[in-house]
Amino acid sequence: MKKTKFTILGGDLRNVELAYLLKMDGNEVEVYGFDKLDLYLNQQEKLHESIFTSDVIVGPLPISEDSKMLNAPFFTGNIQINDILYLLSRKQVFTAGKISNEFQNRARDMGLNSIDYFDREEMQALNAVPTAEGAIQVAMENMDITLHSSNALILGYGRIGKTLSRMLYGLGANVYVEARDYGDLAWIENFKYKPVHLKDLEHYLSNIDVIFNTIPHVILDEYLLSRVNKDIVIINIASSPGGIDLEVAKELGLKVISAKGLPGKVAPVTAARIIKDTVYNILDELEK
Repeated sequence: MKKTKFTILGGDLRNVELAYLLKMDGNEVEVYGFDKLDLYLNQQEKLHESIFTSDVIVGPLPISEDSKMLNAPFFTGNIQINDILYLLSRKQVFTAGKISNEFQNRARDMGLNSIDYFDREEMQALNAVPTAEGAIQVAMENMDITLHSSNALILGYGRIGKTLSRMLYGLGANVYVEARDYGDLAWIENFKYKPVHLKDLEHYLSNIDVIFNTIPHVILDEYLLSRVNKDIVIINIASSPGGIDLEVAKELGLKVISAKGLPGKVAPVTAARIIKDTVYNILDELEK
């Protein structure tokens, strides 16, 4: 790929590391939205200057927590999503993770090149590994027993569920996996895990030591939460609203841990490499 001028716009440690990786590849790199950090990078002071002069603008994952402000935890100010839209030109490429449909529709209406790198299969497949490792780390830090010989339940058998199941099984856990699709349940059984259909979930909960939720909508409601053992650790990996009724869990005194954005917290360099490779793939496809 030809050398390119990048602007890294906000984000967590993944985007910090991404900036360094892109620079090491010989690209020209500027950053904006990191004034809380002392970086060995060219930090622009104005948003419009950081965008106007670049070929590719890379935003964070997720791009926003509220669909209004850019996700920029290392920035003292606020960056409005709408401002980014109006500063972009048709000759540039803008890419970020978990871009809202509203943003994408407006970008398309304006003739802008806006691409969600988190929608890419290679991104999600590779990102599942640091996510699963991070979830296991969180479990180890919060459990009073070993994962080995524990009863671990995974809600959902998508990319993260598949990766997490394999890792937990390798650690010697008794792995239970919930799914709705009978094809998924058959594969779960093939891999020697214990398949659990959603309709039967209530019958297993009292015997589970740790739950890993990968489903982004509520599964563990009041009825199901009342059936878990009181010493359980519940780890939510999914994006909001997550799979747990948090108010009920709090009333019941259950230990629920929010563990979103794990790759950026536990393995930012690996996560940055995955984003970089995915961005390169996007640019390569656009050049063809």
